[in-house]
Amino acid sequence: MSLFAAPAQPPSKLGRYRLLSPNAGVHVSPLQLGGVSVGDQWDDIGMGTNSKEDSFKLLDAFFDNGGNFIDTPIFSAQDGTSETFIGEWAEKRGIRDQLFIATKYSLNYTTRNPSIQQKILYSGTNAKALNVSLNQSLKNLRTTYIDLLYVHFWDFDTSVEEVMRLCIPLFFKEKFFILESLMHPLGSLLKLTSMLVTTFTRSQLPRRMECVGPSFERDIIPMARDQGMALAPWNILAGGKLRSDAEEEMRRQTGENGRTYVSPSWERNDTEKAMSRALEKVAKEVGANHITSGNCHCVFDAKDNLRFPIVGGRRVEQLLANVEALDISLTVDQVEYLESIVDFDPGFPHAMIGNGLEYPDLITTSGYIDRVSAPQPIKPVAN
Repeated sequence: MSLFAAPAQPPSKLGRYRLLSPNAGVHVSPLQLGGVSVGDQWDDIGMGTNSKEDSFKLLDAFFDNGGNFIDTPIFSAQDGTSETFIGEWAEKRGIRDQLFIATKYSLNYTTRNPSIQQKILYSGTNAKALNVSLNQSLKNLRTTYIDLLYVHFWDFDTSVEEVMRLCIPLFFKEKFFILESLMHPLGSLLKLTSMLVTTFTRSQLPRRMECVGPSFERDIIPMARDQGMALAPWNILAGGKLRSDAEEEMRRQTGENGRTYVSPSWERNDTEKAMSRALEKVAKEVGANHITSGNCHCVFDAKDNLRFPIVGGRRVEQLLANVEALDISLTVDQVEYLESIVDFDPGFPHAMIGNGLEYPDLITTSGYIDRVSAPQPIKPVAN
């Protein structure tokens, strides 16, 4: 066998890896497995549950199909059982260094733990909360390092400088390698980003994004494009509510229902039904087996080349339905059709100056300009 023989073809398109960002040279699977689908402590709050056995099956399916990018927050993932299950699974299989694991700090992971009398020091963006949360995540995940650490939310009391004073020594101690933020006001986010680029790497921003609520596109996407940052869209299936009429009826008949974490009703509203039917129409046009594939692809790479959607589902078949998105390609007309289902107001100043991909009328009235194209998304390729 040649020393430089080509590797075996990957079992799925999850095994065709991509550069995380121009500022982070690691190569990861194009979809992330969302840790909220792993764990068994949130059934009582309407988020569903996955036993350890079923969680391991889901993790096995993701990894064995080529996936290596796993996202899990210490708080908002089954009261920490997501991290502990992932850590035990990775240790059992001996694959920790083959995985790229992201976790988060700042949300209080002791909220539902009655043995913790005073909980205030576990919450916030401050250095104390970062230290205790990171140490707990390392313990839960049975690892010595975190690949990607997020500031889960910005508390408005902590300074960017305080965060950086602790992060820099932790970085050099190899406790984590990449720092980024999730729910963050744009002003302090830009300040954090400017400091990251001069100290250590910045990579990607996770943001809530779905076809039924595309506010992600106002400021975050243009900023990420300008700063060379990747995007990690989450909630891309609207909490599981983007589904066909037939599936909704099946859930009603079997009693499976759906998540009630955000809304007391697991059934779709009129907007979600309209979006689901549009996705079903496009799925039939491209020969996809699941309507979720169309939405995953639309969010995935319809416009940008650095998006790594977080996908979930408690069952293996739900995960594999999302992976199908890597095999399809939507036309510009199909993307525009899906985006037309829900009205979107870009707000000021974007309604006047655009999003940077095309010249606004403020410029085109002065003459004709041939614009350099923005980087294009990676298109599906045959194995």
